[in-house]
Amino acid sequence: MNRNRLHANTSPTVLFIDMNSFFASCEQQVNFWLRGRPVGVCVYTGRQGCVISPSIEAKQRGVKTGMRLDEAMVLCPDLIPVETHPARYREFHVKIIALLRTFCDDVLPKSIDEAIVDLTNYQLAYPDPRHVAQAIKRAIRERVGDYLRCSIGIAPNAFLAKLASDVQKPDGLTLIAPDTLDGILQTLRLTDLPGIGHRMAERLQRHNINTPIDLRYSSPEHLKAVCQSVIGWRWHIRLNFGGEVDLEPSEAYKSMSAMRTISAEQRGTPDKLVELLRALCLTLERRMVQHAVFCQELSFSCRYQSGQTYQCEIKLQPPKQDGPELYELIQQRIVAFQQRHPRQAVLNGQLRSMTVAVFRFVLAEQVPLDLFADTSRKDKLRQTLYDLKARYGSEKLMRASELTDDPVYHDVIGFGNINDL
Repeated sequence: MNRNRLHANTSPTVLFIDMNSFFASCEQQVNFWLRGRPVGVCVYTGRQGCVISPSIEAKQRGVKTGMRLDEAMVLCPDLIPVETHPARYREFHVKIIALLRTFCDDVLPKSIDEAIVDLTNYQLAYPDPRHVAQAIKRAIRERVGDYLRCSIGIAPNAFLAKLASDVQKPDGLTLIAPDTLDGILQTLRLTDLPGIGHRMAERLQRHNINTPIDLRYSSPEHLKAVCQSVIGWRWHIRLNFGGEVDLEPSEAYKSMSAMRTISAEQRGTPDKLVELLRALCLTLERRMVQHAVFCQELSFSCRYQSGQTYQCEIKLQPPKQDGPELYELIQQRIVAFQQRHPRQAVLNGQLRSMTVAVFRFVLAEQVPLDLFADTSRKDKLRQTLYDLKARYGSEKLMRASELTDDPVYHDVIGFGNINDL
């Protein structure tokens, strides 16, 4: 993959492919009855479930990502809730990336539904990137799924290409060049730029940078001082065709977390809350096994309906990877807390969400041997378990603790990170 480069480039050679309503479109691709209908993909389809991917038809009716299902049904009474199928979306993602690599080798997946195709080294083969973009759209429909649509942005760097992909949705195609950039920026707010949230926008505005045009024409020195980091210089590079600073692949994990919002039904059943905590620990175990790392720190936090929180942090010596061991350590902390505060049950009916996170990783081969307990066989068994799950399916071989008639925990996949694919 062509890495970051700091020489000026005004030729639109970078394509940003953004799959439209990806999860919902995958469901419509495999279920013909859902096509043309408003669909909302949810982790849970109870009334307080969250819509994580509305279809194009649902978006046209006002349904937005993150909207609670009962609120979405008020806006769109004929919305069809569909439970998420993570394995299906992973499969389509892999097919799309493989297809993009038939056009060139310089393809960088950015998320489950986004990818960059860098044609900088292919300008003789592809003199007009718009023809490539049209060919990619056609190939996705013909070779991956006839109901899948994507918006493609073309620009001299990845940031502007992503910006261009947001200009026209669904199924759009927009090219940004030096003579068109200002016209596009004039229609946007600071928070419309990828990577600028409300806090960053407020910081910029305190220094008289109120619009994307102001941001573009601020000096790199001023931006670096305002942002108090090299990020300000990067904004100048991105908006002034000074090179490429966004083509480095994702770094290895610095932390991993598993979080779930608790439904009203789960809150009223203590056993369900315990089962959910155990499942979150097993999720982190699976991810650490996949990346061959052990963690040296563990944290557990709860958020309640009242806005109050509970949190504990645990240093692990020796480093750990086993999910049941993480669960037992958290339970020990919960029991100790409740002995000191007998009227305050941690897992109670007011629980809104719970999160388990692990930090400070050590590579598996660098974990020191315990002088008093040989865990190598247990570690090898854990690795073998997940190898078999990957080969034959996650439900073919299960721990006894994973067996339940009504699983409280559903596998989900987020849009933003693809390190596990």
